Parts: sequence; C-alpha cells; structure tokens
Amino acid sequence: MRIDTDVVPDYPLSWQARALTGLMWSTVKPVSSLLMRHPLALAGAARLGELGRVVRVPCPEHVVVEAAAFSACGGEWVRAGRELDERKAVLYFHGGGYFSCSPRTHRSITWRLSAAARRPVLALDYRQGPVHKLADSLADALDAYDCVLRQGYAAEDVVLAGDSAGGHLTLATLLALRDAGRPLPAAAICLSPWADLTDIPRRENRWQDPMLPAGRVRWLARWWTSGLDPWDPLVSPVHGDFTGLPPLMIVTGSTEVLRDEAHRVAARAREAGVPVRYEEWPRMPHVFPILADVLPEARQAFRHMSRFLGEVAGAGSAAGDTAAA
Repeated sequence: MRIDTDVVPDYPLSWQARALTGLMWSTVKPVSSLLMRHPLALAGAARLGELGRVVRVPCPEHVVVEAAAFSACGGEWVRAGRELDERKAVLYFHGGGYFSCSPRTHRSITWRLSAAARRPVLALDYRQGPVHKLADSLADALDAYDCVLRQGYAAEDVVLAGDSAGGHLTLATLLALRDAGRPLPAAAICLSPWADLTDIPRRENRWQDPMLPAGRVRWLARWWTSGLDPWDPLVSPVHGDFTGLPPLMIVTGSTEVLRDEAHRVAARAREAGVPVRYEEWPRMPHVFPILADVLPEARQAFRHMSRFLGEVAGAGSAAGDTAAA
C-alpha cells in the first residue's frame, strides 16, 4: 500500500449494503430532510442526542471504555484489547452535523479504530450547537490535543481522526495547529469529511446519496456560518493551504453528496506536498465505517486504515534513519 495514491476498492457489493441503502432511502433521508430544516428541529435533535448519552451501548468483551474529563468537555478512552501501544494514541472527533451524536454513538468506529491502530482512542465529547458555535468545538479539539500532549504523548505518536463534521473538525484542528506553530500529529484520517461550508449547491450525487439531502446540507452550512466568513479555512477547510500538514487518509463513498469536497481536499493537500491516500468506495453511504457491525465493506475499510498507519510509521522510521545517517 502506498500512502500517496487514489484507490477505488474493487469488490462485489454485499447484500447487506444493498439492503441498508434501500432502507436509508425510505427512512434516514426523509428524517434528515425534516431535522435539517428549522432551528427548532435542530434543538430537538440535540435534546434527543442528550438522551443517547445515558443509553447503554454494548461493545465486545475485549473492549474497555473509560470516562475522561477535560477543561470544557469530556470524552472517553476506548481500548480494544490489551496488546496496545500505550505510548501512542488516536484523538477522535465524532460526526453529527455539529448538533447531534456523541462518543457513545460512534463506539462502533472508535473501538475498531483502536484495534486497527493498535493504540487507545480518545473520543472527544466536544461542545455542539445549537447552543455552541464552531469556534467552541474547535477550542475543545485544541484543548484535547494539548491535554494528550501534557499526558506525555509525543506529537509524532498521536493520530487525529474524525467523520463527517468530525472530519471537518480534524482538518480545522490541523490547520489551526500548523498556523500556531504547534507540533503536528503523525497523520490524520477523515471519514466522509464535511469540508466546504460555503453557500454552494451540491449537484453531484444529489439523487444518488441514500442518506443526506443536498439542500439540507446547504441549509445547515448557512446556519453554522451565520456571522462568519465561510471562506475562512477554519470554517471551510477545503479552501485552506495544507502546506506542512502530515499524511492524510480520506475515505468516502462514491454516491455521497460530500464526495466531491473530500476529493477536493485530497487534491489541494497534494498540491501543497502532503501525501494523501484517497479511497472512494463504490456505492457506500455516508460514514459507512460506522456500520461495520453489519457491513463487510466497512470492516474491510478498517483494515485499510491499519495499513495506512503502518505505512506512515514505516515512512517516519525510514526518514529518521536517513537523518541519523
């Protein structure tokens, strides 16, 4: 596996994927159309998300979840097994449009990412809307990164990762750290990142996406950028300068309305000299790795992430050996 490459995985579409895609068309997409239409609906969805924090989310017996506290928010450490390198960590930002979900809702990703990366994962419970703003979420992400470093982790032993809005937060955090002259993590993984919050119509995959309505994504972007410059790279990372950032892995589905902005991030990063592994999985829905309990394609994606991190570690070791010589 090479780090800097585009990949379209070749596989027969599973019957599970066919069934789930059909189900999303009739359930998730209509519900999304309702939720991302009015501020009151966002507030209601956020309150429902609060209820999800008290619901027990089962994990395999070998997975250990421990609560973690930070200055302005909390989170949880997720460890998949005992044979992990405790000197290293993944800092994970969950998705949910900046108004819903939590580390609990994304445990199917975080425990598998811990196994794939062979290290513990810190899933951040960052502040979200409609009460809080994008700047609050970014401040929490930066605080969490500082906390990880204060706990003794070296920056080169940390990986950032996130999905959807969490992918946006991953990219914004990298840009903010770079601009502040802070030490950068070894790599970052973005799953279906929401990277462009400018007022653009999303025509590509408008009808093919089984989950996200393009018009509602545009409305949500307007909501979050009210009073902000949507072209600011910390608001729309796709328009940033990626010079100096660590290697990126970007995973998306071919039918997503967010696919094109994920591809644009990959292109801009490469223009700035950043190695990017861009994977576009045929007919996979938005953030399909979260469906790994039922989708064989999603489980395969975690194996790809594991190999990517192995390649990053190998490249870092080779660079260190060259410098020493």
